[in-house]
Parts: sequence; C-alpha cells; structure tokens
Amino acid sequence: MESGVAHAYCATRQLTEQLAAPLTAEDQTAQSMPDVSPTKWHRAHTTWFFETFVLECFEPGFSPVDPAYRVLFNSYYETVGERYPRPERGVITRPGIDEVATYRSEIDRRVLTLLDADSPPPGLEHLVTVGVHHEQQHQELLLMDIKHVLSRNPLRPAYLSGTSDPGDHPGDPGVTPVRWIDVPGGLIEIGSTGSGFAFDNEHPRHRVHLEPFALADRLVTAGDWLAFIDDGGYRRPELWLSDGWHTVQTEGWTAPLYWQRALDGEQEWLVHTLAGTRPLRAHEPVCHLSYYEADAYARWAGARLPTEFEWEHAARSITTSPGRDFDIGTLHPEPAPGRRSGLSQLTGECWQWTASAYLPYPGFVPAPGAVGEYNGKFMSGQMVLRGGSALTPPDHTRSTYRNFFPPAARWPMTGLRLAATEHTP
Repeated sequence: MESGVAHAYCATRQLTEQLAAPLTAEDQTAQSMPDVSPTKWHRAHTTWFFETFVLECFEPGFSPVDPAYRVLFNSYYETVGERYPRPERGVITRPGIDEVATYRSEIDRRVLTLLDADSPPPGLEHLVTVGVHHEQQHQELLLMDIKHVLSRNPLRPAYLSGTSDPGDHPGDPGVTPVRWIDVPGGLIEIGSTGSGFAFDNEHPRHRVHLEPFALADRLVTAGDWLAFIDDGGYRRPELWLSDGWHTVQTEGWTAPLYWQRALDGEQEWLVHTLAGTRPLRAHEPVCHLSYYEADAYARWAGARLPTEFEWEHAARSITTSPGRDFDIGTLHPEPAPGRRSGLSQLTGECWQWTASAYLPYPGFVPAPGAVGEYNGKFMSGQMVLRGGSALTPPDHTRSTYRNFFPPAARWPMTGLRLAATEHTP
C-alpha cells in the first residue's frame, strides 16, 4: 500500500510536470534575468535534490544518473561541491527537456523503491518530505519565472491558453472600503507547534510581547495604488527609505512590475498576467511590489506594515475567510469579497510584506548536514513575507510559514496589507 509520504511525493512530482507541460522547449530554456531560472532547470534541480539528499544517503550501491548533474543543478549548497553560475543557467541547452524528463522518471523510480520497502530506513521519510516541500517552493518559482520570461516577449504570450483571471469575468464587483480589525496585544507564542511539517526557520516556538494593533481586513488594491501614483508616490523622496529611493531612481520605477501604459497613448493602464496582457482592474489586489514600494505606500497611507509576529498572531486569533485554493486555470489575485467578516485574503492571493527582517528565532539551530544550508544561510539582507499567493501550490501555506526575499525583489507575487498601532487611521 502506498504510504502517505509516497502519495505526497507522486502528487508533487506530477504537478511540476503539469505546470511545465504548456511550455515549449524554447520556453523552458530561456532566462530573462539573473534571478529567474529556466523551467527546465527547476525540473532538474528538484530532481537533483532527491538524488543528492535522499538516494545518495539511503540507496545501497548508489550511482548518479550523470556525475555532471551534480554541478549543473546544484543551486547554493556549498558543502555539496561546485555550482554552475546562476546567471548562466539559460545557456544550458543540454540536457534537453526530454532528457530532464528521463532523469525525473529514473529518480522517481528509485525513490519510490526505497519508500516501498517493508522497513524504510530511519530519516528517509523526513528527507523525502523536506524534498516535497522544497519542490512545492520551486513550483511557485517556476510560475513566477516563466511569467517574467513571457513578459519580455513583445508578443506578450499567455502561459496557458484558456487561463482565466478576474479580468475575464463581466462586471466590476467593486471593493468595499477597508475595515480595521483591532487585535489585542500581550505575551503570545510564535512559531511552529511541532504538529505537521515546518521548515527549520519556523522553530523554535517562542514568546513575543505585542502591543495592541489593528490590521486591515483586505489587501491593498490596484485602485488604491493608482491613487498613490496619481499623488506622486514615485516622485516623493520623503515617502521612501534611503535604499528604496535610490532603487527607484536607479531602476526608473514609476509603477509596479508588469504595469504599462496602453500603446495608443491613452491613460489606461495594462497589466501582464499569466493569461496574457489585459487592462488593469482596480478592484484586484496590487501585486509584484518590492518591500520598498510597500513601505512607501504604507507611509503615504498614514499606516505601516505589520510585523511578522503581528501577522501570525492575527491569522491565528481573528476570524478569517477561507483562502482560495490553488487552480492552474486561475493564476492571478482575485478581489476581496464585498461582504467580509474578520480578515480576508490571508492566503491564495498575494504574499504580504512585513516590517520584519528575516532573522533567526531565539534558539534557532539549522538542520544538520548540507540540508541545513536551506534557510539559515540567508538570514541577512532579506525581509519576511507571510501568507501565500495565487501561485502557491496546495498544502503549502500555514500561519507560521516564513517566506523571504530581498527588499528590491518584485518578480514574486507580492502585495501588502496595512497595519496601525493602537488606533485605526
């Protein structure tokens, strides 16, 4: 009988192939900027993870499928050995997509053979589970990255023909004004309870004192953001952190990533989505913002960003609307419901920037071995995001999950929710 771990492994591996299926070989090899990795590389790297950290550890008489893959598809694991330069992954034309598919099939066969043993060795199922969650992260990265790749094509092609988004539905449901939800402070507990899977950076559970605060019941919308632009938000240095203002000036930012003016010279804004490029909808959540932009908007709005501890406490203690399920046919944030109670859009729409730097919890200890490089080594120069987006795969969101990116990153599906201290603005 297939174990729960084996079932999760098979489902995750199949979803990765489903996400890659609409893409041509050319699509899967392109790299549009150093932070983006080709789809083919994501498929191979997640397979390399299982080969390197599972099979090499547990398979009797282990032999690699191809010794060269150890270098080609290593991401940042220094203790494993040499790595191919990240900015040059797009020049790896070989192995091709068919060879990568063969590689995936071979590793799947061998991993499932180990899992099917009458007495799997201790530690095997845990490492496979880590690999499953690692691959889920790369499923979201795959979609983020191919969105950027396709946006650079003057034809602005859709990722998947027939993909829908809120702009495809007739009528504008509108968005009611923000309601502020007061959250009591006090001494609260943060971090994983140890029930269910969690990454090492979600441990250990510890106490944090919070002052009373208020949280917006929905995400900031594109319409809200248009008001920020119209009020000179990108031209007012007093709204920006020093590094943020330097980035705005250097990069020439005047709007979120994927926004552009209509080519006919009209004032209408267009937005590129995985369903192609179409007119911006004011009621949908604004997304693809850097931390710098989110922080500047919060200051402009007379509010602030929540800390990651405030976000987690509110997610656990306040009534929330169910998050939207992942759907390959709907890969763009949708509007908040007109009638809301408690907090909405905590998951399933946009990752939400927090005011918290990505740092270790008190008593944090990285996982032993090379897998310990997975999270701990990035605890510098990153900001924490909470929630989950329309690109986050099933079963990969929880209130304790700590996502993180550099503050200038805009290609993730990132948005914001406002917070206020002691009183509502």
